[in-house]
Amino acid sequence: MTTWESYLNENRDGFIGELLDFLRIPSISSLPDHAADVQRAAEWVAARIKAAGLESVRIMPTGGHPVVYGDWLHAPGKPTVLIYGHFDTQPVDPLDLWKHPPFEPVIEENRIYARGATDDKGNLFIPIIVAEALLKAEGRLPVNLKFLFEGQEEIGSPQLPDFMSANRDLLACDLVLSADGGQWEKDQPALILGTRGLAAVFLDVQGPECDLHSGTYGGTITNPIHALVQILDSMHDAGGQVTVKGFYDSVRLLSDEERDQFARVPFEEARYLREVGANSLCGELGYTTYERAWARPTLEINGIYGGYQGEGLKTVLPGKAHAKISCRLVPDQTPSRVGDLVLAHVKDVTPPGVKVTATKSESGAIPYQIPADHRGLGIAATVLQDVYGKAPYLIRMGGTIPANALFLQHLRAYTIVFAFGLQDERQHSPNEFFRLSSYDRGQRAYGLLLRRLGAEFG
Repeated sequence: MTTWESYLNENRDGFIGELLDFLRIPSISSLPDHAADVQRAAEWVAARIKAAGLESVRIMPTGGHPVVYGDWLHAPGKPTVLIYGHFDTQPVDPLDLWKHPPFEPVIEENRIYARGATDDKGNLFIPIIVAEALLKAEGRLPVNLKFLFEGQEEIGSPQLPDFMSANRDLLACDLVLSADGGQWEKDQPALILGTRGLAAVFLDVQGPECDLHSGTYGGTITNPIHALVQILDSMHDAGGQVTVKGFYDSVRLLSDEERDQFARVPFEEARYLREVGANSLCGELGYTTYERAWARPTLEINGIYGGYQGEGLKTVLPGKAHAKISCRLVPDQTPSRVGDLVLAHVKDVTPPGVKVTATKSESGAIPYQIPADHRGLGIAATVLQDVYGKAPYLIRMGGTIPANALFLQHLRAYTIVFAFGLQDERQHSPNEFFRLSSYDRGQRAYGLLLRRLGAEFG
């Protein structure tokens, strides 16, 4: 009789072909011109999970980009597991740095190159085909299963909180598995115990009512770019700490045990720098690189622009300047509070001669953390141990997955990040890719995890 693993092996080429079709859909959620493509991706996902054998499949509106839901609820006495992922992607700029068109997937050296390959379409596809394999081979699933896939994760899931609140009964579950995330290295697993939250602030600095001749007015009228740089420079001290008053007031400090867990993860400074093309480390004094990246809050300038930016020189004193700021948050910070603190700081340090409009984003994300002794986490660790032949590192993730905290807030269910992308796969960058070795390994891991959750979780 065909087993679920042999079913996956026998259909591997066909499944990869389907994944390539999925990757051809330019579902960029941040660009209005691609809204129809996000909808098309939702339709593709809905059709695919229905073909896999899921029931009650539907595309559901959110007030923004849609979500896709499906379930299989025929395992009485077994836990209900919800699997989460997202089918939207980041924009592709700068386009000239791509080796191949970003939405024309190419397989080279056992890697699939395309926007969304690792974040998150390749990872999302894995549990779909694993559920299909289990249903085809065994006629049933070892757990009650729900899928919730969204189309707006890359813009901060702004409508997801209200959607979850309105659909608590539909989404009710004992545990969430996130197909958005990754492992440590190709041959080293990891379990992510926490993800950071996010708050964003936008600055618009107005100087004179229009660009001025820099020879005539330079030195007599405040330059808004100078003022903006002054404001931004005031936000950190020489030791790397954020100087915004109250920024650290709610920060949950690392325990000695947590610092020991991080310290067990090998760190090679030269390799770390080489992988990103930098020549030195920086950051808050008194913390290791991993502690800074995973468990300390940050304030980063994501963009700064104003004045003439074309070829050559145009000698103007610009009328406007702009900046985009994001803060990664840790327990127990909140996006609204941190945004307010940054706005107050900007007001306090704005120099004379300019008017600053500071606006905080309303779509921030709450930080998330799962207890290290959570039963589901222990089961996931045994699966990764068996699949990789190594115990997983216990780490946190510097990035943000807004849904993790939302599931805990609205469903009272913890999320285990169970995905197989790797840090070097150029998420959000040109030439994003997903290793086929990770794609294959992820299928075995999901099959084992669902079976063990059915037998052991409760």
